Amino acid sequence: MRIRLRGDDARRSLLALVAAVLVAAAGFPATHAAVPLATPESVGFSTAGLKTFEQQMNVLVDEGQLAGITTLVSRRGKVVAFNAYGYQDLEAKTPIAKDTIFRIASMTKPIAGVAMMMLFEEGKWALDDPVAKHIPQFKDLKVGTPDGLVVQSHPMTMRELMSHTAGFDVSAAEAYRKVELTARDKPLQAMIDKLATLPLAVQPGTDWRYGPSVDIQGYVVEKLSGQSLDVFLQKRIFDPLKMKDTGFWVDKSKLGRVSRVHTYDAEKKLIAAPSSSDPSVKPVFFSGSGGLLSTTEDYWRFTQMLANGGELEGARLLKPATIELMRKNVLADGVKVDTYGSPQEGLGFGLDFAIMMDPAAAESPQAKGTYYWGGAFGTWFWIDPVNDVIVVGMIQNLNGSTPGRGTPELRRRSAKLVYQALSDSTR
Repeated sequence: MRIRLRGDDARRSLLALVAAVLVAAAGFPATHAAVPLATPESVGFSTAGLKTFEQQMNVLVDEGQLAGITTLVSRRGKVVAFNAYGYQDLEAKTPIAKDTIFRIASMTKPIAGVAMMMLFEEGKWALDDPVAKHIPQFKDLKVGTPDGLVVQSHPMTMRELMSHTAGFDVSAAEAYRKVELTARDKPLQAMIDKLATLPLAVQPGTDWRYGPSVDIQGYVVEKLSGQSLDVFLQKRIFDPLKMKDTGFWVDKSKLGRVSRVHTYDAEKKLIAAPSSSDPSVKPVFFSGSGGLLSTTEDYWRFTQMLANGGELEGARLLKPATIELMRKNVLADGVKVDTYGSPQEGLGFGLDFAIMMDPAAAESPQAKGTYYWGGAFGTWFWIDPVNDVIVVGMIQNLNGSTPGRGTPELRRRSAKLVYQALSDSTR
């Protein structure tokens, strides 16, 4: 069966009913409560424009480039488009749904960053603190150079740890692979103990390297709060924000809602990837860098809290000034964000978010000050405070966010279409 969501509202309703029947027949209860949708025109969007956006995302499924996709668009706190199309398991032909659960990988990082900033507001650490104040094992770390080990030009700071410039190497570094730095059967303490024996790759503050920094932040959260990272996130973030399907593992009753990961064969045909770890098993290593599972709606609730200045539906997690601090570029002059092997123009980095500093240089329609990130399986989001727009998208592909590895470039494509649909740019 091929699912098509084009046409008038009656056709959409019929297809939604068919999908629900298929889900029920497969033994997966359709328990998701519908997110109320505002009319696009009520917040300055074009209905036709958003329909084009959804159709252009859906055609990637029809063409066999994606198994399934969900997208959510909101403005001024109101959801105006929420679409689920295709399959969460292509092999089993299980339809994707609005409450499908995805591995969000590095979209865990902003959540860990919020946890850090909650402790920041409690006075438990400061941006200019040496990291060694909170992790004494790092006090005497040297820096590796072609001429041998040298001392740090200045002690790495918490600000640098929050922005991938503390001097640690990229995650794929040979030295990290040799010691199995983030072994999933060991606790966070084991990672810290290993890092304490290895030199830094560069002097603190001089280079942006996408490595273990947020896993280290997760360790700091545990140490300063006296709680394991999973407990802290559940009690302090997920419960207050009513993120009922977000966590480091899922209850067995939710396994039928977890998306399969997909990949491409030698002929570039989309196929189901081999199963890896069981998402219903509680992990030993709680990765602040990339361990969470979540739904599109849950993650939107998190992003809406950020857009609201730290509050959602009466639950305040952070002060507005703290959110402002998180989305302010902290990179030194000349330091560029380098996610895919080459520096990216027009971008800065705050505290666990990338920041759009120069849309023209970045060739992006997003407004200056937009903050965002994505995950390795292709999930993505952005928050545009100028236009008060949030977009959350979810797919589930191996190397789903890496250019040239088969997955369509969804982030740029979706941004172009969403801003084309924005008919009133006044906030």
